[in-house]
Amino acid sequence: MTTATGGLDDERLDTLVDALGTRTADGREVVLVSSGAIAAGLSPLGLTRRPRDLATQQAAASVGQGLLIGRYAAAFARHGRTVGQVLLTVDDVTRRAHYRNAYRTLRKLLDLRAVPIVNENDTVATEEIRFGDNDRLAALVAALVDADLLVLLSDVDALWTGDPSRPGSRRIAEVRDETDLVGVDIGGSGRSGVGTGGMVTKVEAARIATGFGIPVVLTSAAQAVAALAGEPVGTYFQPSLSRPAARLFWLAHATSPRGRLHLDPGAVAAVVGRRKSLLPAGITAVDGAFTAGDPVDLVDTAGAPVARGLVNYDAVELPGLLGRSTAELAAALGPAYEREVVHRDDLVLL
Repeated sequence: MTTATGGLDDERLDTLVDALGTRTADGREVVLVSSGAIAAGLSPLGLTRRPRDLATQQAAASVGQGLLIGRYAAAFARHGRTVGQVLLTVDDVTRRAHYRNAYRTLRKLLDLRAVPIVNENDTVATEEIRFGDNDRLAALVAALVDADLLVLLSDVDALWTGDPSRPGSRRIAEVRDETDLVGVDIGGSGRSGVGTGGMVTKVEAARIATGFGIPVVLTSAAQAVAALAGEPVGTYFQPSLSRPAARLFWLAHATSPRGRLHLDPGAVAAVVGRRKSLLPAGITAVDGAFTAGDPVDLVDTAGAPVARGLVNYDAVELPGLLGRSTAELAAALGPAYEREVVHRDDLVLL
C-alpha cells in the first residue's frame, strides 16, 4: 500500500478498496489487515527509509496510522461503507479476556456492516509483544473471526519455485501439504525497503491459517478482484482437515516464549511421544525470567524446541525442584509442590 519512498500509493489503495467494496455489496463480511502505518509516517517526518530503532518506528506509526485510516475511510465511503480501526498487540489475542474483547469488537463491527481495518498497535508494542509482521497478524485474525478464506497480498502474483524473474522458475498453483514446498526457494522474493514482510512470512502465515482449517490464497494486489471471485489466480493453500483447539492454536502461534526448560531424553519421550505433563524430575536446566502462567519453550538435549506450554512456577522457584519427584517435593515442601511444571492441557507440540 506504499510507494518505494514511503508514502501511501493512492492508486493501489483505491484498487484494493474497490475490490473489497464489491464483495461487501454482495453481502460478504470482510476484515482488512493492512500494514502501512509506519511507512505512511516516513515522508511527513522527513525520513527516507524505515527506521531500525523501535522508538522512531513508533513515532512514524503514530503519524502514519491516522493518515492510513483516513485514506481508507474516504475510499470505502465511495462504496457506502464505514470503517472501524482495530489496533492489536500480541496480548490482545493471547490473554483470554483480551481475546474475547477483540472478537466481540470485530463481530460487532461486522454486524453493523462496517469494515474492520486491523493493524498492529505499533505505537505501544514492545519487542517482546510484537507480532513481527502483518502476515502473521492476518493469519491469527483469520482464526479469531473464523474466516472462510484468507487472502494474502504481495507484490508477486503467486508463490514461485524461485525468483520469478529467473528462467526456469514456475508458478505453484496449489500447495496441498509440506511436500509441495520441498525445493522451493522463498528467501528472496516479495521484499521491499519499507515493509517487514516477504514470501517467507507469507508462507508461514499460510501454514498458520491452513493449520486452523482456513484456506489461503496468495497473490498480488492487482489480482485481488479475481482472487476474491474465486478465479484460479495466485497460489491456493489447502486447509488441514482437522482443527486444533483454539487455545492451543494461540499458544503455538500467537505467543512468544519467556524462557526455556531443558528436558532430559525421558521427559522428551513422555511429553512428545506419550503426551504427558512435564514434571520437575525431567528438567535439567532453566533459562529466562518468567512467572507462573507465562509461555515457555520445552527444548530437547540439542536445544531444539519440541513443545510450548504455560508454566506453573516462577523461574526463581524451579532450580531447587529439578530432578526431584513430585512425591518427594510434596513431602519436603508441602502439597502445593505436588503439581506439574507444565500440565498437558496447557501444552502444545511444536
